[in-house]
Parts: sequence; C-alpha cells; structure tokens
Amino acid sequence: MRPWLRATSGGVAGAIVGAVVTLAVQSAGSSVPDERRASPPIGPGTSPTTFLAWVPRGLPTGFADAVEELGGIEASTVVAEDIAWLEASWSAAGERVDDPPPRFRIPIDVAAVDAAAYRRFVPAADRPAVAAVDDGQAVLSATSAALRELGPGAMLAFAGDVRVRVAAVLPDHLVGAAEMLVDRDVGRALGVRHERYALVRPVDPDASTGVVKAMLRPLLPSSLGVNRRIQVRAPGDTPYFRAGDAVLPLVVVKALFGEFAARPNPRARGGLIVDPTWLHANIRRTELPAIDGTVTCHRAILPQLEGALRELVDRGLAERLRSYHGCFVPRHIGGDPRNLLSYHSWGIALDVNLAGNVRGQAPRQPPALVRTLERWGFTWGGSWLVPDGSHFEFHRLPAS
Repeated sequence: MRPWLRATSGGVAGAIVGAVVTLAVQSAGSSVPDERRASPPIGPGTSPTTFLAWVPRGLPTGFADAVEELGGIEASTVVAEDIAWLEASWSAAGERVDDPPPRFRIPIDVAAVDAAAYRRFVPAADRPAVAAVDDGQAVLSATSAALRELGPGAMLAFAGDVRVRVAAVLPDHLVGAAEMLVDRDVGRALGVRHERYALVRPVDPDASTGVVKAMLRPLLPSSLGVNRRIQVRAPGDTPYFRAGDAVLPLVVVKALFGEFAARPNPRARGGLIVDPTWLHANIRRTELPAIDGTVTCHRAILPQLEGALRELVDRGLAERLRSYHGCFVPRHIGGDPRNLLSYHSWGIALDVNLAGNVRGQAPRQPPALVRTLERWGFTWGGSWLVPDGSHFEFHRLPAS
C-alpha cells in the first residue's frame, strides 16, 4: 500500500520535483540557465497549426457545434474537465494503493473527450492509447502515474460506484496536463461535464492567433458577461496547453505540495473539509512582516512569502499592503462546486487589498507590491484574462 500523504512538500520523489519545478519556472523570468529550462510541453508530432481556445469558467453550451460549423476549420475537439472523487485504487497486481480515511475522498483532475476527435490532435504513435479510452478505460498522465505509483492495468474506484481501468500512461502534454483522461460517457458517470477548452486546427496553415480569435469570438453569447473573454494560444505560446494556462496544473501542485483527501463542508457552499492528517503536516499559522495578525498557509511557501514581505518592509513599502484576506481557504473556485479547486485549498495563494480589486474589474494594486511578489515567485491574478486583482498564488521558486 502506498503510504498515504507521502507526497508532501520536501518529500516528493526527485524525478517528479525536478520535472515540475522546471515547468514552473519556464517563461517566468527566472534566472534558471537556458540549458535547464524545458521547452513548452506541446510535444513531438503536434501540428504547429493547432490552437488552444478557452473561456474563463468554461465554454458556453453549443460552442463545440458552432466551431464545427465554421468555415475555415479543418478539425476541432472540445475537452471537458472537472474534479472526480477517488475512493480507492489498486495496482495491476491487485494491491491496494490509494486508501483515504473514512468519509474522505481524493480530488482528481479528470478530462473527458470524444476519443475519435481527440486522436487527431495527438501523434500517430500515441493514438492507440487514446483509442483505448473509447472502450471505457483511462489514460493517466505521466506525472499522475508517478504520483499515484500506478500504471497500465491499475484500477481506480470513484464516488458513485464507478470503476475505471488504466489502459496507458502518456506524457502530460498529450492529455492537457490533466491527471486522467477518459471518454465522455465515463466522464459523465464521474461528474465531468463542463467543457473547459477547445483544440482547433484551421484550414489555413498560416493562420495567426489573432485570426483564430476573430473567428471564435462571435460564437460567445453576451450572457457570459465578464467571462466573455476568449484566450487563444498557439503551441509555444504557453507552458500548459489547457484552460487557465497561466497557472500551474493541479497535478503539478500535488507533486510540489502534496495530495490531500477531503469532503464537502456542509457549512460553506463549495467549501471543503481537508483530511486533518494532511492539514497538520502541511498547514502552519504564523506572523509575517507587513501583515497584522497571523496568516495560515502551506509551510513550503512561508519562506518565500516572508522574503517578499520582508523586502516590502526593508524598502519602506509595507503600507502598500493595506489589508490581508486569507491564504488557506479550502474550497472550489469562487465557492462554486461546479468549478475546479482553488489553490487556496493548498494554502499556496493569498488575497490582499480586496477594496478596488474585485474580480472582473480593472485592478488597482500598487505596482511595487505586484513586482515584489512576482519577483518572489507569486503570479498575480490582475494579469489574468479576467483580472482578479486581489489574488496572488505560487507559480515558481524565487529566481535566487
């Protein structure tokens, strides 16, 4: 049996940490030498004319059909992605591996696809693995398989009495850095229904990102409101070919900061109660410079957070941080259980200066505060497609 909660910060296997830290620092302005940087995980065989398109909080109903009806599109596919709740797993030899405490389950980032359409966007050598998804089996990403210590033949049991056998393991970039890839029918049984992003291949091999965006933007209804903003990326534009590509994928967060089991918090919509064993091992309450009172965060980010705040104090900029609004707050994004998990759930994100920095509005953070936190490895939500100006979260190790 895999020792539960083994993969906590500082104790993750070196191979996983090395891979995900390299991904975390690439394209982030760090001082890591060029020879140590990974190229964007698009992968050999991926067409340079394949574009990623996503909308905050998920694609609107009917978007996939509308894209298929567009002239000038050679191929397209839409990927659904949600959290599924793992109850247990067994190795190919039948040994119990994942065994969360009673009443708790493990949140797993699962992508669901139409396998026939998705196969057109992976290299020919890997298409048989995707074809196995048509038979109700699953594909694990490489980092997920290493984290779980599972491979082909393993069995995963989810809430709702759904069991899925692992057919293959593929590189992270071929499954959009999700933990697990399944077909749409299995996805629906797991509760994976929200379409998060599309892969689009225009007929014109010289089409630009701007051209593709202009083609897709009219398909978005005005009812999306603040979320009616589409991001289009070409291979090489982003380290993660998935929705929300500006932040770390969940599997990377788990590899760096540990995996927990949780259950819904009946007192808070979209809130979670985290397994106390993980909480006690990883979450710390302490005092930090420039913040009144205490903060509660993951122990692994406290040194660099303290470094950033100490720099603000030393440079006479402490007053730029006017208010603090929390770090460890286990919940789904926006408190909505239909969304993916917030990284506040790991205690690796913090909200400051909420006044004047409401999501969807033009952010009003002091530039010196933003620059300092970014220099210490925290990405700022104010630069996202839909700005969330009060939000900062871990993205990489400090440059030095």
